[in-house]
Amino acid sequence: MNREKWAIFLTLAVGLALVYFFWTGEEKVDFSTEIKPILNKHCISCHGGVKKNGGFSVLFEEDAFAPTESGHPAIIPGDANGSELIKRLTHSDPELRMPYQRAQLSEEEIELLKEWIDQGAKWGKHWAYEPVQEPKLPANPTAASLGGNESNTLAPIDFFVREKLETQGLTPSPQENSMRLLRRVALDITGLPPSDALVKDFSSGKINYEQAVDQLLSSEAYGEKWATWWLDLARYADTKGYERDVSRTFWPYRDWVIRAFNDDKPFDEFTIEQLAGDLLPNPSQDQLSATAFHRNTMNNDEGGTEDEEFRVAAVLDRVNTTYEVWQSSTMACVQCHSHPYDPIRQEEYYQSYAFFNNTRDEDTHDEEPRLRFYEEAEQTKINSILKWVEQEEGKEAAQSRSDFLKFYEPKYAAHLATDFNKAELIDTKWLGIWPGGSAVYKNINTQGSDQMLLDFRSAIDGTKMVIRKDGPEGEILASFVLKKPSMETIQEITFKVVDSPVNLYFEAQNPSAKPQQNTSAIVWFAFVPSLKGKGKPGYAEIQKTWTELLAFRGTRLPILIENPSYMVRKTHVFERGNWMISGEQVNPEAPKAWGNWDSSWPKNRLGFAYWLTSSDNPLTARTLVNRVWDQIFGRGLVATLEDMGTQSDSPSHPELLDYLAWKTIHDYQWSMKSLIREIVTSSTYRQSSDISPSLFQADPQNQWYARGPRFRLSAEQIRDQALASSGLLNRKMYGKPVMPPQPEGIWQTVYNGESWVESEGEDRYRRGIYTFLKRTSPYPSFITFDAGSREVCLGKRLVTNTPLQALATLNDPVFLEAAKNLSEKAWEVSQQNPEKAIEKLYETLVFQPISSGKKQTMRELYISSKNTFDQSLEEKEAFYPGASSELAALTVVANALMNLDEYLTKP
Repeated sequence: MNREKWAIFLTLAVGLALVYFFWTGEEKVDFSTEIKPILNKHCISCHGGVKKNGGFSVLFEEDAFAPTESGHPAIIPGDANGSELIKRLTHSDPELRMPYQRAQLSEEEIELLKEWIDQGAKWGKHWAYEPVQEPKLPANPTAASLGGNESNTLAPIDFFVREKLETQGLTPSPQENSMRLLRRVALDITGLPPSDALVKDFSSGKINYEQAVDQLLSSEAYGEKWATWWLDLARYADTKGYERDVSRTFWPYRDWVIRAFNDDKPFDEFTIEQLAGDLLPNPSQDQLSATAFHRNTMNNDEGGTEDEEFRVAAVLDRVNTTYEVWQSSTMACVQCHSHPYDPIRQEEYYQSYAFFNNTRDEDTHDEEPRLRFYEEAEQTKINSILKWVEQEEGKEAAQSRSDFLKFYEPKYAAHLATDFNKAELIDTKWLGIWPGGSAVYKNINTQGSDQMLLDFRSAIDGTKMVIRKDGPEGEILASFVLKKPSMETIQEITFKVVDSPVNLYFEAQNPSAKPQQNTSAIVWFAFVPSLKGKGKPGYAEIQKTWTELLAFRGTRLPILIENPSYMVRKTHVFERGNWMISGEQVNPEAPKAWGNWDSSWPKNRLGFAYWLTSSDNPLTARTLVNRVWDQIFGRGLVATLEDMGTQSDSPSHPELLDYLAWKTIHDYQWSMKSLIREIVTSSTYRQSSDISPSLFQADPQNQWYARGPRFRLSAEQIRDQALASSGLLNRKMYGKPVMPPQPEGIWQTVYNGESWVESEGEDRYRRGIYTFLKRTSPYPSFITFDAGSREVCLGKRLVTNTPLQALATLNDPVFLEAAKNLSEKAWEVSQQNPEKAIEKLYETLVFQPISSGKKQTMRELYISSKNTFDQSLEEKEAFYPGASSELAALTVVANALMNLDEYLTKP
């Protein structure tokens, strides 16, 4: 071949290659970003998870290409003109054209669908369901590589952000003022303003910014701040919810969360322990406490309610909450039908439900099972019992008895009774048998025990109770007399050994009882063998100790415990979501759309927790990163925090999201402190939050991060900051919730006479995370500043701006006390010089010198207030008893300064 022909050949070859590249590469239609949005917008409401009109669905790939009711598929890959989908979209008859009785698709949308089908109608995964890939970054990313003049090396976060800024025609803001930046990062990490010591070291240059961040991350206040965020997701509260909304003991779980954050417990462990700590080998007290996450569900102990209905409601909530918290997925609708937009079938919802359906809790009044927190002396007694049992019966028996002392399981709740004859469920909770009455418990497994434990209370003495096998003529298994206890008590009853499941027939007699008077109220019964070794030295003392421990009345935390094999529940699909109509039986399985299941994992909550935290799961790390980013910047990289499904907002910075997700898993080993540190040490975070009119016009929501984050503090932070700035904040940690001042008449309870008892002393000034939270009547100033009632999982708080908020900070006793204490200090430090005192107040609050304009305004307020107090001793005494007019006037100024936007907003 001569040179001329060779040149022509090369030209043609290159041309054909370019044509092939453009047609098969760049012009390839992407299903996830181009086709799926069209189908979701126009088609899926009639052809998806809720409806499947004409036998056609575009939700699942196999359904989209399957034959419809006509016998032919609506989409024929490679043949757009032959596909019924395109014919219907372009039909001239409005009765046959789709979407039916709605606007026709645009020409561009139809052409895109045609191209997609002609290219083979390749299906694809939604971006969030793709595995997190290792990020690809330039070896040394620099500003110059983005087209700028700078050549300094950029941190990965800054590289991704500036890459987007350039495409938007924006430039980053300069770095924030150093003291404003210190205040910002302190509030973000600890929820409190920086301490005097930190301010001194930082302002003097003794430590740099990164070292200040490290000090803040090591502060115990870090755990309290981030625990507050987590408790919103966990729907933590100090009451049960629903109508009665009575108090419950849940603070040990809150304390566990705080400690977990302060210890920087890896997020995968943090997840596993909360979802399945009880299923770990030899679970510790902390791991059992962690499972209270899913006992934060509401509990309905109102008389007349069906316990199984509300047990089911709790399990449904656990499924929905789990997927929202860890997968940013809207699963609630799948209770009734397949997901309208995401590839999740209804049966998959109940396969997930099956993981959570096998726990011991049953919506009982006492909220059992509850973990017992024994004091050191009590634990010593327990150890002596366990040592005795191990010697007499072996390690397995000792472990079983140890477990029972921890959480009193397994046991049978009274509400399982049936076949009532002169008997009832008292308030639908406890078994009450009238004289000569009976009731039956079916299919009870006594585990061959020679002893029954009966938890009951009674208003009368001398009830003789007999328990027979199967019925009134059956073999007597136990016969005993119930004494009148002073309170609910547990009685040990000798029981005939039965080696197989049996129906227990309870009957009661008491000649002194009235005809329809309950002889007792039975709460539960359990089968725990009697202590062996009777007659041996020390037995009597061990038996006495055991009986005393059964009467434990200390701290008890509701937790999750799995059913033993003989109590396993079956799970069925609920027809149309109705718990009373059971469909096909299903077994525990994870949804197929997200991550593979490792065959070595157990098919229970523990295996499910492993699946959630597996590096193959595409959503958990993305969800964590997105939520943490939102906490720091006020919006997520995906704005819809609760939803990363196909209807979610697209990520503003997808590469950045995946970079942080990958690094969190593989480099940081799920360390949240490391993730937070990388974010807050970035140049993106350190930018000034000042905004020009042109920048606001270009990016009002700060979606592209051309400026630093600036948004109002949370409800708890606003209160904590006021206490900290004034020097009133008490740093005591952990323990029972407290009740700081709130207006009278707000907290009104039903039936039980509970009331808000204002805390005294140091408890009055503790951080907001320790404030008692009643679901039907949350702390007023917290609700005013958009905190939730914690009845359900809350992924993101709304931020409102109302006059009521200003009224709260001006009049709430907490803020008034803070203003008084703050003004006293400033008055003393300034040697009673009003102008210097105003300067000191402002600098204490916002860590900046006050401007001349603001100082003049505050001085005028001071003079006006002083004149008022000089003229009216009554007004001064009503506002600040015992203070001078000058100090009272300065307090008015302090109160006003504490209501400034710059004080209530993160700088």
